Amino acid sequence: MSYPCTIRGFTYRFNDLKTLLAKASPLRSGDRLAGLAAETYQERIAAQMALADVPLPVFLSEPVIPYESDEVTRLILDTHDEQSFASFRHFTVGDLRDWLLSDEATPSLLNSMSSGLTPEMVAAVSKLMRNQDLILVARKCEVITRFRNTLGLRGHLSVRLQPNHPTDDSRGIAASVLDGLMYGSGDAVIGINPATDSPAAVSRLLHMLDELRQRFDIPTQNCVLSHVTTTLQLVNQQVPVDLIFQSIAGTERANASFGITLALLQEAYEAGLSLKRGTIGSNVMYFETGQGSALSSNAHHGVDQQTCEVRAYAVARHFKPFMVNSVVGFIGPEYLFDGKQIIRAGLEDHFCGKLLGLPMGMDICYTNHAQADQDDMDTLLTLLGVAGINFIMGVPGADDIMLNYQSTSFHDALYLRRVLGLRPAPEFEAWLLQQGIMGTDQKRLASEATQRLYRQFFKP
Repeated sequence: MSYPCTIRGFTYRFNDLKTLLAKASPLRSGDRLAGLAAETYQERIAAQMALADVPLPVFLSEPVIPYESDEVTRLILDTHDEQSFASFRHFTVGDLRDWLLSDEATPSLLNSMSSGLTPEMVAAVSKLMRNQDLILVARKCEVITRFRNTLGLRGHLSVRLQPNHPTDDSRGIAASVLDGLMYGSGDAVIGINPATDSPAAVSRLLHMLDELRQRFDIPTQNCVLSHVTTTLQLVNQQVPVDLIFQSIAGTERANASFGITLALLQEAYEAGLSLKRGTIGSNVMYFETGQGSALSSNAHHGVDQQTCEVRAYAVARHFKPFMVNSVVGFIGPEYLFDGKQIIRAGLEDHFCGKLLGLPMGMDICYTNHAQADQDDMDTLLTLLGVAGINFIMGVPGADDIMLNYQSTSFHDALYLRRVLGLRPAPEFEAWLLQQGIMGTDQKRLASEATQRLYRQFFKP
């Protein structure tokens, strides 16, 4: 099907839905690198105008990657909820945008419609939105998950405490954990990116984190972000695995480059459930994504990077995850060139994930060779806080010394909670009060708690 649009007497024709989606995308370096971006601003506007008139059922009849050749496409179409879709199947993409921005689109209605939306529909409507539109709608979406505590409640912001260490040194990791706890970080997860994926090393870290959690009765969950096959092996050995982690992408070929299939993720999901380690809930999966992953593995099938990203959210949604985050600026300027593109991508990813029913967080980050700096990240951090982000990252000093990129710190999380009046997960907040880390005389209490917990953390 061809999609024409005439502007000032000149007619643009977009040969298929895949091309139309790509040309309608806000400018980013990855789409230009792939030869998919609009050639001019006027062509982009023409594509957005044509996209606004596309009826939503077209996305079901014209998949951007063929059903026969991609298991992610098959998952999207085979699990599509026709009953939920029936109430808005008469919409065009433009109609959907207008309705989402209206007062009729209440949080409960947005939650009920998520299973009737496909990733391509959601990616399409995001391409018609300004940044403030993405913030307004995402803020209305509330996605709540539970394991040992509760994430996603309105008025709350959680933090992944990320105590990475270049040699996986236990004392170095413990020092970062203590530092993060003193700032009220760690309620989303205490999650380590290991220096090595060896089962023995990952097992040692998991046992260490679990011993700390139990000794101090911390109502949180632990995760070592090893490959899912390593984690599966450790589950079978009865190692204390809380959340099962995996990086995922939006095409079968891109997931193959990560060494995964949907069947493998299903096996991991069932293994995580079998451990029954959650005390108040059974959301056991943790997924990371990022715009550009499919393109970087030459597995994008000519689909723009943002649409590929949102297709990854269909994979995540299928396994009812505890948490999902985009590592928004991690790959580099080849895919998101500067601060403006990173900010836009972060708002898109959060909006699209939330609208599809995912518990979205964000690694607000950039590489040192991108045209971005910490001021750009402060802007995105604040915008995402207003938009209702479920969690962010807490990295010591905001400088990940192992992965070599700039992220957000424990101090950044504290800033966002204070300026927007946000609170930690309720179970974790109660623990912080009990430990004297939070309270009416917070500075004195935190100092005393630091000294006490330091002695306990590092006792002989």
